[in-house]
Amino acid sequence: MPHRVVVLALDGVYPFELGIPNRVFGDADGRYEVLTCSVDGAQVRSSSDFEIAVSHDAAVLETAGTVVIPPFHVRPVLDGELPQSVSDALARIPASARLVSICTGAAVAAAAGLLDGRPATTHWKLIDHFRRAYPRVRWDPDVLYVDDGDILTSAGAASGIDLCLHLIRNDHGSEVANAAARRCVVPPWREGGQAQYIEQPVPPPTSPGTAAARQWALANLHLPVTMADLADRSRMSGRTFARRFRDEVGTSPGRWLIQQRLFRARELLESTDLPIDRIATEVGFATGASLRQHLHESIGVTPLAYRRTFRTRADSESPERSYDEGNGGSESGVMPGKSGIGPENGGRVANRGSMRAPRDSSPNHRRARVRA
Repeated sequence: MPHRVVVLALDGVYPFELGIPNRVFGDADGRYEVLTCSVDGAQVRSSSDFEIAVSHDAAVLETAGTVVIPPFHVRPVLDGELPQSVSDALARIPASARLVSICTGAAVAAAAGLLDGRPATTHWKLIDHFRRAYPRVRWDPDVLYVDDGDILTSAGAASGIDLCLHLIRNDHGSEVANAAARRCVVPPWREGGQAQYIEQPVPPPTSPGTAAARQWALANLHLPVTMADLADRSRMSGRTFARRFRDEVGTSPGRWLIQQRLFRARELLESTDLPIDRIATEVGFATGASLRQHLHESIGVTPLAYRRTFRTRADSESPERSYDEGNGGSESGVMPGKSGIGPENGGRVANRGSMRAPRDSSPNHRRARVRA
């Protein structure tokens, strides 16, 4: 049966972002069922000049495998006013569900104390407000999204698309995620972090950029590409190139290269039977050991474990049956890396990090801050 995603629409919700989960998960060939609810089943005011009718009240949250909170008019929550109706809705979320926020939706999780001591992100323009309102949260303004296991947060609207594709990639592999991205006409993996979007002086139009060098690198990942090679192709000094690259992409050339090599390696692990050492060579790592080290640092699993996970899914899944009907998709009956909100503490918001499931070999078992 499909994995159920429930979107919680709050008053002042942004209409575009409200539709992101339905659009992205809906393009995953029936692997997800997306439902939208409000706290009481009534219409919600949008940030525009219309109201939005929903088909469910908060009771449907009890059936969710994933809950998404899109952005909304957040000022009252930033001022410390989390409505009791929202707290009651959060208490309905199963312990096994993962909680996902888009942009200012993170304020709900933060106000409920779910992000205390944990990494998270939100829109860079609001990061200072969020830091003042929720000082116990480790806000990261530079990343597009943060995957902290059972709670995932994203930056702006486009980052919400990135995060939904990330979840599809974790659940079903790159092939399914890439197909969903193509249907949405968006890139399956976006370069860099929020730093590239923060307001800053624009370079003169005549200044050379790094795009051509990046395109060349992507076409030649099998080569031992260095920053000096990229700088030479851009006709810049190494220092100038590194500064310009960070301005354009939001990360360093070295980190970006590793990310691109790992992205390609994951595709080859899913789609081919090539030996690990051969894949390492194809994507530009000196040895299979180097690939193993970088992949483990990135997503917490070895290449063989990654291949086994997604090959098993590809062999056993069909669009009509993508999660085990009895346990929601994991061997233990709890979705990997999840903790949650449940009957402990009288059904109130619990510390999701205190109930973490045992670690296994699934790529879902990791905490990742995504930047290039």
